[in-house]
Formats: sequence, structure tokens, C-alpha cells
Amino acid sequence: MKSRRNGPQAGAQLIVRALAAGAQRGILASGALRFPCALGRTGRRVGKREGDGATPVGRFALREVFYRGDRLMRPRTRLPIAALGRCDGWCDDPADRNYNRRVRHLYPTSAEHLWRHDHLYDVIVVLGYNETPRVKGRGSAIFMHVAGPGMKPTEGCIALSRGHLLRLIECARRGATITILP
Repeated sequence: MKSRRNGPQAGAQLIVRALAAGAQRGILASGALRFPCALGRTGRRVGKREGDGATPVGRFALREVFYRGDRLMRPRTRLPIAALGRCDGWCDDPADRNYNRRVRHLYPTSAEHLWRHDHLYDVIVVLGYNETPRVKGRGSAIFMHVAGPGMKPTEGCIALSRGHLLRLIECARRGATITILP
């Protein structure tokens, strides 16, 4: 199947290739689209652990999109989508029953705030990493999100320019996956 605008199978599968072994940058490809991306500060890892700064290697579903409705209009996408609220968070406490799940702040244990001031989470794509079953300590909050200035390395996520991320989610189809190569 060929899309006139994006080449064969654009939006069905995304592939991330690092620029070199241990690299903190890579190229994300989907059909004919190719975009630079930032990876984890310690590169990629098969045996990811909570807090190790690595982007997990493997194939993961694109689960849902969250966006800051006060900063941009609802992005076009066929993926499930919802606006973020000021109290949205993501539990990163391996001892908590909601580990690696969306939570509401003030949350009683450690949980990342999704409503950020630095624009990194203006658009978030939740990746289906460590979800079924959730393994405590295996890593949480693995997203595609907006890159920081200079395409700085992430804490384990994949980051792209806002324009590139919006383009990818516009092309993404339900059931799409991302493969992060070793």
C-alpha cells in the first residue's frame, strides 16, 4: 500500500536507528519520512532499568497522544488523543501499585509531572513499554516528546522537534509501532 505523500506504509511502523554505538542521537524513519531524534543520555539498552537514562531496545505500540491545549490546537492524528491537565502525572515509583501509569497530582509517591513549563511535554506519545506485565524497576514514562534545545539527550525517551513530532502523529495509524534498534 502506498501513500501519495509519504511513500510506502508511512505511519504503520516507525524505526529508530542510532547514529553510532552508544549514541545519544538517531534517525527516526516512517515510510519515506526521516527525522533526527534525541535518545537517552546513556544510549540504548536491552535490559533497561528505572533511572538508567537509556532508551529501551525493542518494538512498542504507539498507545496514545497527550498535548497541552493551552499551547497548541488539538493535533491531527488517528491515535487516541487527550488534552493534558495541570494535575496529570506518571508514576515512576517501582514500589507503587500505579507504577508506569498515568496518575493525578498531588500523588503520594514519586510521579513525574506531565504539565511542564519547558515545552518538552507539549506533545507526548505514550509508548507501550513495560506495560503488560508491568515489571517493577524495568523503567517507566517512556514517551516520544518534543526535543529540548540543541536536541539534548533524554532520560530514556525519544525526542524530536515539535514540527517533526506533529508530522509523525498526523501520519500514524492505530496499531502503529515503533522499533528501537540495538
